[in-house]
Amino acid sequence: MATTRRHFDADQKAAILKRYLVEKVPISDQCYEYGLQPNQIYQWQGVLFDNAAVVLERAGRRGKPATVAERRVAHLEELLQRKEAKLQQKNEVIAELMEDNVRAKKANGEL
Repeated sequence: MATTRRHFDADQKAAILKRYLVEKVPISDQCYEYGLQPNQIYQWQGVLFDNAAVVLERAGRRGKPATVAERRVAHLEELLQRKEAKLQQKNEVIAELMEDNVRAKKANGEL
């Protein structure tokens, strides 16, 4: 038996999440009503919370709301900053280890 995949647009996903988070409609009821698995709703909730900071930051400013592309760029810039900070920390650790290694070699007369 072939199953048909259902596709929900952003407005439908938001409405389902709102019913779950705000109106306290049980996930089991919504899964039955929309033909969903609970994990799908939890996945949408994770995406919502992962991107909430970008949306709220933009909402605090005057002007039109951020486009999907702007939100994606902001998310990627934030991710890049975290990766660069992690890389900088690793570089500092490596520099310290190399310095200790040179000192140890000098002390042993290898250099």
